[in-house]
Amino acid sequence: MSVVELVDENGQNAQFEHLMTLEHKGSDYIVLYPLDEIEGVDEDEVMIMRVESDGEADTYYPVEDTETLEEVFSIFMETFEDEDDDDDGFDENDEDGGPL
Repeated sequence: MSVVELVDENGQNAQFEHLMTLEHKGSDYIVLYPLDEIEGVDEDEVMIMRVESDGEADTYYPVEDTETLEEVFSIFMETFEDEDDDDDGFDENDEDGGPL
Protein backbone atom coordinates (compact mmCIF):
# COMPACT_ATOMS: atom_id res chain seq x y z
CA MET A 1 0.00 0.00 0.00
CA SER A 2 1.31 3.41 -0.98
CA VAL A 3 0.42 6.16 1.51
CA VAL A 4 0.25 9.84 0.56
CA GLU A 5 0.14 12.55 3.21
CA LEU A 6 -1.49 15.84 2.26
CA VAL A 7 -1.72 19.12 4.13
CA ASP A 8 -4.93 21.12 3.75
CA GLU A 9 -5.31 24.90 3.64
CA ASN A 10 -5.62 24.92 7.47
CA GLY A 11 -2.32 23.09 7.96
CA GLN A 12 -3.99 19.80 8.94
CA ASN A 13 -2.30 16.58 7.79
CA ALA A 14 -4.33 13.69 6.41
CA GLN A 15 -3.19 10.33 5.11
CA PHE A 16 -4.56 8.63 2.01
CA GLU A 17 -4.01 5.35 0.25
CA HIS A 18 -2.88 6.00 -3.33
CA LEU A 19 -5.18 3.86 -5.48
CA MET A 20 -4.30 5.06 -8.96
CA THR A 21 -2.84 7.82 -11.08
CA LEU A 22 -4.34 8.23 -14.54
CA GLU A 23 -4.33 10.57 -17.52
CA HIS A 24 -7.51 12.02 -19.02
CA LYS A 25 -7.72 14.63 -21.78
CA GLY A 26 -4.14 15.77 -21.28
CA SER A 27 -4.28 16.14 -17.49
CA ASP A 28 -3.09 13.81 -14.74
CA TYR A 29 -5.39 12.76 -11.90
CA ILE A 30 -4.78 10.89 -8.67
CA VAL A 31 -7.36 8.71 -6.94
CA LEU A 32 -6.99 8.59 -3.16
CA TYR A 33 -8.78 6.70 -0.39
CA PRO A 34 -8.81 8.58 2.94
CA LEU A 35 -7.15 6.69 5.81
CA ASP A 36 -8.04 9.49 8.22
CA GLU A 37 -11.51 10.88 8.81
CA ILE A 38 -12.09 13.78 6.42
CA GLU A 39 -14.95 16.20 6.98
CA GLY A 40 -17.48 15.91 4.14
CA VAL A 41 -16.07 12.61 2.83
CA ASP A 42 -17.88 9.36 3.63
CA GLU A 43 -15.72 6.37 4.55
CA ASP A 44 -16.65 4.51 1.35
CA GLU A 45 -15.73 7.42 -0.96
CA VAL A 46 -12.55 8.15 -2.88
CA MET A 47 -11.09 11.55 -3.63
CA ILE A 48 -10.03 12.47 -7.16
CA MET A 49 -7.62 15.35 -7.59
CA ARG A 50 -5.91 16.94 -10.59
CA VAL A 51 -2.11 16.75 -10.45
CA GLU A 52 0.19 19.56 -11.53
CA SER A 53 3.95 19.13 -11.43
CA ASP A 54 6.59 21.83 -11.54
CA GLY A 55 9.37 19.29 -12.03
CA GLU A 56 10.27 19.21 -8.34
CA ALA A 57 6.98 18.57 -6.58
CA ASP A 58 3.41 17.60 -7.36
CA THR A 59 0.51 19.80 -6.30
CA TYR A 60 -3.02 18.38 -6.06
CA TYR A 61 -6.12 20.42 -6.87
CA PRO A 62 -9.80 19.54 -6.44
CA VAL A 63 -11.66 18.70 -9.65
CA GLU A 64 -14.39 21.31 -9.84
CA ASP A 65 -15.93 20.35 -13.18
CA THR A 66 -18.61 17.70 -12.51
CA GLU A 67 -18.39 16.23 -16.02
CA THR A 68 -14.62 15.77 -15.77
CA LEU A 69 -14.96 14.29 -12.28
CA GLU A 70 -17.53 11.76 -13.52
CA GLU A 71 -15.38 10.84 -16.54
CA VAL A 72 -12.28 10.29 -14.40
CA PHE A 73 -14.27 8.29 -11.83
CA SER A 74 -15.68 6.12 -14.63
CA ILE A 75 -12.17 5.39 -15.94
CA PHE A 76 -11.03 4.58 -12.40
CA MET A 77 -13.94 2.19 -11.83
CA GLU A 78 -13.42 0.40 -15.17
CA THR A 79 -9.70 -0.01 -14.48
CA PHE A 80 -10.23 -0.97 -10.83
CA GLU A 81 -12.84 -3.59 -11.78
CA ASP A 82 -10.58 -4.98 -14.54
CA GLU A 83 -7.73 -5.34 -12.03
CA ASP A 84 -10.10 -6.98 -9.54
CA ASP A 85 -11.29 -9.45 -12.22
CA ASP A 86 -7.66 -10.30 -13.02
CA ASP A 87 -7.04 -11.06 -9.33
CA ASP A 88 -9.96 -13.43 -8.72
CA GLY A 89 -7.90 -16.09 -6.94
CA PHE A 90 -8.00 -18.57 -9.81
CA ASP A 91 -5.07 -19.60 -11.95
CA GLU A 92 -6.14 -20.17 -15.55
CA ASN A 93 -3.19 -22.55 -15.96
CA ASP A 94 -4.11 -24.66 -12.92
CA GLU A 95 -5.30 -28.08 -14.11
CA ASP A 96 -8.28 -28.27 -11.76
CA GLY A 97 -9.16 -24.58 -12.17
CA GLY A 98 -9.30 -24.21 -8.40
CA PRO A 99 -8.12 -21.41 -6.18
CA LEU A 100 -4.40 -20.80 -5.85
